[in-house]
Amino acid sequence: MDFLKKLYKILIPFYTLFLLYLMFFGFGRSQYDINIVRLIPMFSTVGFIKETILWKTIVVNIFGNILMFVPFGFLGIVFPKLNNFWLLILDFLFAIILIESLQYFTRLGVFDIDDVILNTAGVAIGFCIYQLFDKKFHSRRFF
Repeated sequence: MDFLKKLYKILIPFYTLFLLYLMFFGFGRSQYDINIVRLIPMFSTVGFIKETILWKTIVVNIFGNILMFVPFGFLGIVFPKLNNFWLLILDFLFAIILIESLQYFTRLGVFDIDDVILNTAGVAIGFCIYQLFDKKFHSRRFF
């Protein structure tokens, strides 16, 4: 487990930079002509599902927004205070709202409340996975 924690500490900064790249420049993204904000929860996601023909595209978009953020549920490894679920969620909400705002102001994306919700769900799932593994490894005694 110590090896995995050390590996996580090394990889998470690079993973964070990779995600930031995707959020601002990935997927052939270019600057919008106008600033776009979507504040009605799940409205854009439901619209996306209705307008998209391929289920693969739907799954990649929705589950990608969740799964790509699961690793941030393990941030307690690097920052022990983030082993508190609510503190982690509040800190993450601050960060993701800041990032969504930057997408809005730079017009290199859209401020979409659905992204905030789905990304936060990913962090919550990651936190639960981390807690399960951490308890399992700490409850075992090796002689």
